[in-house]
Amino acid sequence: DQNDPIADAARAILDGHIVLARQLADAGHYPAIDIEASISRAMNDITSYSHQDAARSFKHLYSLYQQNRDLISVGAYESGSDEQIDIAISAMPALNEFLRQDMHTPVTLAQSLEDLETLFPAEPEPEAEMPAGLNLPNPVE
Repeated sequence: DQNDPIADAARAILDGHIVLARQLADAGHYPAIDIEASISRAMNDITSYSHQDAARSFKHLYSLYQQNRDLISVGAYESGSDEQIDIAISAMPALNEFLRQDMHTPVTLAQSLEDLETLFPAEPEPEAEMPAGLNLPNPVE
């Protein structure tokens, strides 16, 4: 229960939290992790830029689909009316496949990252820019 005071206190002091969703478990989706409600505060400190970028892209498409799921499921969403929703719809089978794991089939972090970056190929890491207004000396060559 996300409103439980003990769970709330634990979330406040821990690095992050993994939220399990009964509706995912009821649908046979294991592990039943709700990726929209789960979070890690340390992720940016312990993962590479390409991992973070792929995870953001994944979560964006997954969340976009979930936000429009009712419209999509009743046929009220008209294909072509929003390019991002169209991409999310076409990506959902691959996203769900990535999120599911058989209990008897272990997956290493390296394999998981490889699979994630297959779905969302890495883009070059942006170069840090110097803030405007700094007057730094030229480096000695």
